[in-house]
Amino acid sequence: MDAMLLRVTQETLRTVLLIAGPALAASLLVGLAVSLVQAATQIQEQTLTFVPKLLAVGITLALFGPWMLRTLVEFCRNLFLTLPGVSF
Repeated sequence: MDAMLLRVTQETLRTVLLIAGPALAASLLVGLAVSLVQAATQIQEQTLTFVPKLLAVGITLALFGPWMLRTLVEFCRNLFLTLPGVSF
């Protein structure tokens, strides 16, 4: 039972990282680019990074959304098929 719980926890964390990774990476890269521009131009407006990050994450979710959904559905299907006492 403990080994199964550990395996499910590991698979859950791996799936979360896979699903959240593209959006977080896009936000990180856009934030870094905007901060470099802010440092070069000496514009220190805190709200300037919000819109580019929002657009980048939106585009990333539009591009990677189907893959994220397939990954999540596959995880849920595998989770319910490996639980003891569950049958479909």
